[in-house]
Amino acid sequence: MATLGDLERAVMDLLWEHPEAITANALRDLLSQRSSGGDARPLAVTTVLTVLSRLEKKGLVERERSIRPHRYRAVTSRADHTAELMLEVLGSAPDREAVLARFIGTVSEGEAATLRKLLGRD
Repeated sequence: MATLGDLERAVMDLLWEHPEAITANALRDLLSQRSSGGDARPLAVTTVLTVLSRLEKKGLVERERSIRPHRYRAVTSRADHTAELMLEVLGSAPDREAVLARFIGTVSEGEAATLRKLLGRD
């Protein structure tokens, strides 16, 4: 699974927050609102369209082509995407057990309780 750049991540965050399909112009406006710092230069809609195209090629975004302007939505939820990333990283480890042990050693008590519950060991 491809990693995301800063702008790609910002676009995905907005798409995950807006489950309904949204236009590139609306995304640009939302991105501008979030980065309304003094030195922030407004994004061009072509920049947002380029990012959306890249995200579509990565399989993270789908485009509704039946109406104009096109609308975009995330293909999966943030939780699904994060789980896929975790599985990819775990799958690349030569010693999965060591990685899992290290990970479990870093979780809080509440997270450990959640893991036990999800594994049916509560």
